[in-house]
Amino acid sequence: MQDHQLQEWVERVSLQSFGIPFRHKATFNGRLKSTGGRYFTKSHNIEISPHQLRNYGEEETEKIIKHELCHYHLHILKRGYQHRDADFKQLLAKVGGTRYCKSLPAGEKRKTEPYRFKLVCRSCGMEYLRKRKADPRRYVCGRCRGQLLLYMLDFKSQT
Repeated sequence: MQDHQLQEWVERVSLQSFGIPFRHKATFNGRLKSTGGRYFTKSHNIEISPHQLRNYGEEETEKIIKHELCHYHLHILKRGYQHRDADFKQLLAKVGGTRYCKSLPAGEKRKTEPYRFKLVCRSCGMEYLRKRKADPRRYVCGRCRGQLLLYMLDFKSQT
């Protein structure tokens, strides 16, 4: 599905469920992984996760669209549009939107960055592995409060 098809879908759902036209922009955003959609209060645009559509189909995605349209219409009408507001909860229940989107399947695990640095205590030898560089002058050992030394690791051998 393309963005222009999503735009038409959102406009259709807005008229059918709310009786008010959606006059802004609706697009897909492939970076949305832990959320089904977003409503922007400044631009009034809506973004929907294409992963939800791909994994759970049109029915579940339409519930997400209704959720985002609840934010949209309530904000335009200057009523309580946030999740905690009674207006939002009532309108969401009335139109049949979903409060939470379903979690995406695990599938690909995120690649974790290897440890590239090691801080070593001069006094007790305690080692602290770090992914980012840290200034050893700003920290002390958590065990004995000793001075720390910074070493760069060869991260190719860790994989």
